[in-house]
Amino acid sequence: MRKHHVLVTALGLAAAAGPAAAQTPEALEQAVEKVLREHSEWSDQKSVVHLAGYAGVTYQNGDVRGHDGTKDVDAFSGTQFAPIFHYQYGDSILLESELELAVTEEGETDLEMEYLTIDWIANDHLTVVAGRFLSPLGFFRQNLHPSWINKLPTAPAGFGHDGAAPTSETGLQLRGGFGGGGVRFNYAVYVGNGPELEVVSETENVGAPDDFAVEGIMAEGFSRDLNEEKVVGGRLGILPFPELEIGLSAATGKADAEITDDDVGGGNPGEAVVSADYDVFAFDLAYRRGGLKVYAEWVRSELGDISLDGTELAGGEVETGDWEAWYVQGSYRVGNVEVVLRYGEVDTPHDDESDQTQTAVGVNYYLANNALVKLAYETNDFDAGDDPDRVLLQFAYGF
Repeated sequence: MRKHHVLVTALGLAAAAGPAAAQTPEALEQAVEKVLREHSEWSDQKSVVHLAGYAGVTYQNGDVRGHDGTKDVDAFSGTQFAPIFHYQYGDSILLESELELAVTEEGETDLEMEYLTIDWIANDHLTVVAGRFLSPLGFFRQNLHPSWINKLPTAPAGFGHDGAAPTSETGLQLRGGFGGGGVRFNYAVYVGNGPELEVVSETENVGAPDDFAVEGIMAEGFSRDLNEEKVVGGRLGILPFPELEIGLSAATGKADAEITDDDVGGGNPGEAVVSADYDVFAFDLAYRRGGLKVYAEWVRSELGDISLDGTELAGGEVETGDWEAWYVQGSYRVGNVEVVLRYGEVDTPHDDESDQTQTAVGVNYYLANNALVKLAYETNDFDAGDDPDRVLLQFAYGF
């Protein structure tokens, strides 16, 4: 059948060359050789392009806490499209990237790059990853965050952007897996630029240590390293049997921030680099059997000694602290219906502002294995006194 198509194509090309050429046996032979040569190039092509991704539309009704305080929301407030591009050359080189497009409250389109990496698949047990990648610390960010995989419309408290758990990193990563004795392992080891600090001050002179405070840790995969000291870390996953995975994660290095005169509200121009010791410890557990799925995760990000332009500050001059978050989530699916329950807590150095307890319960209906409608009720209790609760409805689709 394939030879028949090639011959028909060759005859067509010969005819297109003109009546005189079509009557020449040499011209017909040349046309056939040309088509056979081009057909061979097509069949030997090594490049493969694949488009995947997910999308979601969310409606929420209730109180929502943000940087400007708590406000009442009754709107379709989340429209998201996240295409994922894969470009593979041969069996060893893969480029993968996820873009995230979302509609803001003002109706504008916000575009962000979640990750972009070039992967070299060295062998069955090792892949070298370079670029901006999802943080391998913990389980949720690298495995569960897409809306069509996440069982609830929101991320667990402390595991989203600006939370206790790192979200992404820019650097170099080695990852893979191996097994032996009935137990399987997966691993990831990386070196990267590290996170940046959200630092505020009430001083009028840049570089003065008085009243500096660290409001948060932003582990968003920055492409700069102000203190030129890298963060190294990794995760080891242990699967004693296929349904259960236990993960241990850790990272250490420096976190930094650039303070300018605008940040401190002073009248003297200048800038300074704030740097702090940075450590992360995490534990995660995933159990999946049939329609039952149970996830649990704990993460702690610690800031230690802090310096200003390379000079270590005395203890007590700068308020730092630890950020800790954990959650437990269980879901059970029967047919097209799934029930979900999640409970979690966040502990920060700002006890009166950000300490949080969150409970969420939901019901999902699967239109297909990659398309579902989620209905959830979420309660959030803050030590500050406000308790924003909300109802969420989300339609999510993965492709």
